[in-house]
Amino acid sequence: MNKLTHAKVWSAIDALARRYGLSASGLAKSAGLDPTAFNKSKRVTGEGRPRWPTTESIAKVLTATGASFEDFTALVAGSQRGRATPQPIPLIGLTQAGGGGFFDDGGFPVGGGWDQIRVSKVDDENAYALEVTGDSMAPLYRDGDILIVSPNSPTRKGDRVVLRTTDGEVMAKVLVRRSMKSIELASLNPAHANLVFPMERLEWIARIVWASQ
Repeated sequence: MNKLTHAKVWSAIDALARRYGLSASGLAKSAGLDPTAFNKSKRVTGEGRPRWPTTESIAKVLTATGASFEDFTALVAGSQRGRATPQPIPLIGLTQAGGGGFFDDGGFPVGGGWDQIRVSKVDDENAYALEVTGDSMAPLYRDGDILIVSPNSPTRKGDRVVLRTTDGEVMAKVLVRRSMKSIELASLNPAHANLVFPMERLEWIARIVWASQ
């Protein structure tokens, strides 16, 4: 039997939201929860440890949507099986990603402005792809490289990540450290200095799991 993981339970919640035409925040609101309860930032603690959804919040979601517990466990089981064949996922240019309408407030892709790309072995059904434009991230990533991003994967020190700030800037960096109050990021271009800013400026952060270099 495949192991039940934090990411797979959250993936099932996201799948349930999409089934009923809702974002993660819309699902939380419809269940009478704080609209930010299912945001990406709420899925880990300030120290980066996984935070699981409560049984009470799952029960409220099932009541609000009319879905059964069996429906929910089937979604969890579906995420556990993985994907053996190439799967279409949303694709957009990294420079476009800072524009409005492409992500919800939890960092999940929304809207109809995305293209598609097919990839294999991506376990996160909310995964998306960003195409690098220009050489600002050289020598690690160059113009035309595709970055596959998993918003359901926990981020740890040393991970390559994509993040969005509260002023709408989307960037790819390396996570150096994160505390309750601040986050430090290293540039993918060694010529650039590290970036440090307060956590309240971070809207969401997600791990880069693969790159087509």
